[in-house]
Amino acid sequence: MKRIVLAALLTSPVGAEPLPPGFVHLSRVAPQIAQDIRYARDFNFIGAPVPGYDAAECILTTNTAQALIRVEARLAEQGFGLVVYDCYRPKRAVAHFARWATQSEPPDHRPPGVEPAGDTPPEVPTPAQVFYPDLTRNQLIPGGYIARRSGHSVGHTVDVSLRLKGTAVPLPDFPDAGRCDAPQHNRADEGLDMGTAYDCFSSLSADKATVSREAQSNRKVLTRAMEAEGFRGYAKEWWHFRNTTDPSTKAQDFPVSAP
Repeated sequence: MKRIVLAALLTSPVGAEPLPPGFVHLSRVAPQIAQDIRYARDFNFIGAPVPGYDAAECILTTNTAQALIRVEARLAEQGFGLVVYDCYRPKRAVAHFARWATQSEPPDHRPPGVEPAGDTPPEVPTPAQVFYPDLTRNQLIPGGYIARRSGHSVGHTVDVSLRLKGTAVPLPDFPDAGRCDAPQHNRADEGLDMGTAYDCFSSLSADKATVSREAQSNRKVLTRAMEAEGFRGYAKEWWHFRNTTDPSTKAQDFPVSAP
């Protein structure tokens, strides 16, 4: 008995909270799927880590994790792989987004017309300039970009993109980012061209938007692989997919934790 207890202590991180029944850490069951969990770091549309994201980890229902593994296998046959940007999202994070969207933008304290001197480095762009350059916060909920309730909180919805098989995932940040719907060489480096950056609140993020041929092709590869395993997309966001084969319905609020 003592040996069993000791083995459990050695294999379980100190302080790790068990997930609710039916949920798994994707990194435990599919380490081959790349992750860049944006809401656990600063590079996102609010410019800060989001409440409820205690770790940069993808958590999903077991059903949806298994479906995503099958998608990864399909893509691998074509020379591609997945990048996961968001998975399970606690209800507190969804509520935080909704509150944030009703607040005013922080003021620009420079006097009117004053720009940085020509011999100084360019200013780091703001989250607004990168992720929603043509909109204001109070347009994001009516525009369908932020929801007061989210399938992410159920654990059957994912935000994903493509990468070339075996390549490292870029980790962009604000100093190197342009507006999210700019041509690929002028926006955050996320690897393959998908027409816009991830989480870009722009009409070009729509699945039927007019984007480059390369981006159209990449979107089709991603969508076909996801749909083949029961996922369905969201018309306004090329990266957003819900697993229609997952019967889960209960929104959760446990924090995103490390395995």
